[in-house]
Amino acid sequence: MPEVVPQVTFHTRVRNPALEGPNPFEWKDVTTDDIFKGRRIVLFAVPGAFTPACSESHLPGYEAAYDDFRALGVDEVICLSVNDAFILFQWAKAQGIEKIRMLPDGNGEFSRLMGMLVDRSAQGMGLRSWRYSMLVEDGRIVKLFAEPGLRDNPPGVPVQVSDAGTMLAFLRGA
Repeated sequence: MPEVVPQVTFHTRVRNPALEGPNPFEWKDVTTDDIFKGRRIVLFAVPGAFTPACSESHLPGYEAAYDDFRALGVDEVICLSVNDAFILFQWAKAQGIEKIRMLPDGNGEFSRLMGMLVDRSAQGMGLRSWRYSMLVEDGRIVKLFAEPGLRDNPPGVPVQVSDAGTMLAFLRGA
């Protein structure tokens, strides 16, 4: 695992109030520095939007604990997935997510450079991120909790150590 977050550009969509109609969004490229430089970030990565463990516990757990993270000095909590911006927007909308920032790693570049890109072709998912969470301070990875058994084509990746509770316990003890 790297000591600092990889330098990549994320292709995101942001609301533009000047745009009218059913799709008032525009493309905005966001760099690693835009997200992490001079900030304390908790990022958790999921194998995919709308997948069972991601939707049932991983994402909702971080949303529910968002205010606790902020109280512990975290500037932002981010969910990263190797999905495009359109999918992550719809997933957040379907889940009622209002506080977590959804970060699309559509090409898997960040996940690859983190050493966390795995092949999930056996499940028809293509290349996806391994499930993990990390605390990043000013671009430096302070703590990373990766689910055990990092490998291609696991039958599933349960949420055991990358959950919100584990990260909160770490932050409270730090």
